[in-house]
Parts: sequence; C-alpha cells; structure tokens
Amino acid sequence: MNRGGSSASASANYLLCTNCRKVLRKDKRIRMSQPLTRGPSAFIPEKEVVQANTVDERTNFLVEEYSTSGRLDNITQVMSLHTQYLESFLRSQFYMLRMDGPLPLPDRHYIAIMAAARHQCSYLINMHVDEFLKTGGIAEWLNGLEYVPQRLRNLNEINKLLAHRPWLITKEHIQKLVKTGENNWSLPELVHAVVLLAHYHALASFVFGSGINPEREPGISNGFRLISVNSFCVCDLANDNNIDNASLAGNNFGIVESLGELEALMERMKRLQEDREDGETTCEEMTTRFEQEKKESLFVVPGETFHSFPHSDFEDDMILTADVSRYIEDPGFGYEDFARRGEEHLPTFRAQDYTWENHGFSLVNRLYSDIGHLLDEKFRMVYNLTYNTMATHEDVDTTTLRRALFNYVHCMFGIRYDDYDYGEVNQLLERSLKVYIKTVTCYPERTTKRMYDSYWRQFTHSEKVHVNLLLMEARMQAELLYALRAITRHLT
Repeated sequence: MNRGGSSASASANYLLCTNCRKVLRKDKRIRMSQPLTRGPSAFIPEKEVVQANTVDERTNFLVEEYSTSGRLDNITQVMSLHTQYLESFLRSQFYMLRMDGPLPLPDRHYIAIMAAARHQCSYLINMHVDEFLKTGGIAEWLNGLEYVPQRLRNLNEINKLLAHRPWLITKEHIQKLVKTGENNWSLPELVHAVVLLAHYHALASFVFGSGINPEREPGISNGFRLISVNSFCVCDLANDNNIDNASLAGNNFGIVESLGELEALMERMKRLQEDREDGETTCEEMTTRFEQEKKESLFVVPGETFHSFPHSDFEDDMILTADVSRYIEDPGFGYEDFARRGEEHLPTFRAQDYTWENHGFSLVNRLYSDIGHLLDEKFRMVYNLTYNTMATHEDVDTTTLRRALFNYVHCMFGIRYDDYDYGEVNQLLERSLKVYIKTVTCYPERTTKRMYDSYWRQFTHSEKVHVNLLLMEARMQAELLYALRAITRHLT
C-alpha cells in the first residue's frame, strides 16, 4: 500500500517493492511472485515475532505508556525481540514527540516526515502524516514543502547533509539558521530539530534493514488514497531472489558451510582477545589500519553480488513517488564515500576530540533538557546489550563483535577512535555483512531480503535485529556528533 497522487491508470505502469517501498517501472517480462512473509516484517517469519510479543507482557505495558500511535505497530513488534532496548527507544521517542520541548507538536511530526523522505521511507512518512494531523497540523502543509513556512523549509540543507554527508556540516550552516531574521531558529529549537532529523534518518535504516512491512490499514487515510499494488516484491525479482530460491531456506542448503563460518568467526574473536592481552599495537599501526579500512570501504558497493543485472540499470528504473518527492529538495543528493577515490582527503573526525560522553551529551542536554540522558541511555543500552550467545553457542563474550559493528559504521562516516584497532573489523565482518551494513546505513532504501539473508546464516533473527539496532544507533550518534560539533564551534 502506498499513498500517492497518481491516478489508478498511471499507477498501473509501476510496481511497488514491499521490501524497499520504491516504485519501479514495469518490465514486460517480469515474473510475479507472492511475498515471502506476512506480519510485521518481510524478512522475519511472523511466528517468531508473534511468539516474542505473546510471552512478554512488558511490551504491552511499554506500548500503552509510550507509544505515540497508541498501538503495537510493526516497528515496535520487531524491536520487542529486545525488550530492554525497546523501553529506551520508546521513552526517548515519546519525549521527542510528545513531552515539553522547544518545538510545537505538529512541527515535530513534519520534521520527521522531512527526515524520512530523504530515504524515501513511505512507512514513516505515512505514520507521521497521521500524527501531524492528529496534533493539529495544517493539512495544506502535506501538499509539499512550498506550502510550509520558510522557517521549516530552511531545514532542508541540514536535513540533506545530516542524512547523506554529515561531515560537510559547518558552523556556517548553524549560523545561517539562527540568524535569518523573522525565520530564525533558537539554539534549543535547532537542537530539538537536529535530534529529530537524526532519529528518523536512523530509524529509516532500521525500517529497511529489518524489512518492516506497511501497516495494514484499509481504504482511504487523511485524504490520500492508498494505491494497492499486486503483492510481490520487486527487489526479490530484480535480485533473482524469487520463491524458488527463497524456498531453499526451508531445507539444509548451506547449513554445513554456514556452520563452518560460525566456528571460524568464534575462533577469530577468541584469537583477537588473546592478542589484545599479549601486547599493544603501536599508534602508527592503528592509524594505518584505520586508513586502510576507510579506503577498503570504498570498494564495498551496495548491491554488489545481489543484482542479476548492473546496479546502474536498476537505479535508472527507480522513480520517486509523489508522497515522497513533495517533502524533499535536491532528491539526487545522496551518500558519497567519506574517503572518495582521487579526491583530496577530508580531515578525519577524531572521536577523542569531540566525544558524545564529554561534549555532545552536555551540549544537547543543556539546550534541550533531559534528552541527553535519554539518548545516552539508549546508546549505552544497545552497545552493551548481550545475551552471551551466538547462534546455538552460549557463554560467549560478544563485546569485540558489537564494537566492530558500531565502529565500522562510524568509520564510513569518517569518525576514528584512536584506541581501536581497525584490523579487527576486517577479521570479524565478512564481505556480505559489510555490504549489508553499508547499504542499511548509507543507502537503506536499497536493502533487500537477499542481503539480509546472505550474512550470518546460522544466527537467529533476533540476533540480526540486534545488528540493525546497533547500526541504527551508531548512525544516529555519528550524525549528532557532526551537528553538535558544528553548534559548539558556532558558540565558540
């Protein structure tokens, strides 16, 4: 289902992907298949999520207490595989959207819409269109950015940069927003807006990375007709991931191979722990390994090995739906690798020079009371969350693996930790996992089920959702670090 301004006859020329929610032009010879799963996720069997929800009364309590929609939506159902984290997530999101803060309630939801539109995330757009109207938003604003006050439109530049290339944000961007006469933003308002933008960019990564299905809502909503498109997944077809291939998941195909991969990963984790105890790597070597990992990330191309035809062909067939394009400017602006080939290097963001713990937290908490505590709790929760298991193995210390996932995301955004050996990333994260991470983090709208299925084949869906939570929070923190550093430089 998708909101849009197209007529029924026009929509007949296009197909809607249930995984990435993009509209693609119809191929005359395309073969239709049925969706692989129903329920909250296109990637995770419904019974696994349902079982988690039925046994955990805590989830129902959290929804009643903190859900802004008043119901157990698909995102919450999937996140409920990790109830501890879910509480931190819902509390912080509720605070951003509903509690006392610098911004009016309708503006908060409109900013969420603007953020989700950068990644063409119709799921989040639809959700916040509803919330925008419920909180008294002016319906005319939903016709597009040209109908909103100039003050909100002025957020377009920072929205675009935060979503795709946050390292380009400077104190000049901040100054432009806070010194625009009658359309100016106060610093508390701007911090609130930045937190919302970063939150919804990152949440779009979770939506696509976890294959969150559209909510099942019939007919017409808020004056927009929901156009029903045949129930199949174009991503699966485009990537040769049709039912014939998908059915292999039900037998023993690849089990022996993936068991070998699991054992090898655990052995590498054990060896890295021993090496760390035996001796320290020099600072020069640490720097070299970061630069090497940063450069290697250039060659991790989203979609590689997953498409049955060149990625550029796939890209050319994508169009923006009306409900997305109306909320963004410069739609062609997207992620570019921080360390681009053949270009002068941008200065690396040394995490020790501007940390969340020592700098970002205090600034955001001073300008937008208490949000710093809630975000800090959420970051710590996902980073430290562990059940000491890996697939069928118990009593496993997964610290090195979690740190590698978090730091690899920051590496792609040009953020370096001086005390981290980036050689661990190469040893712990296989190629298919790196492709998945880069896609979910930088180009989430391109994520497919095949990418999700391709890595850690012996791990549980709950463990893969944990990966997505780590990627989401690492991305949000990276965006906030760049934005808050720019605000700090403006203040000094």
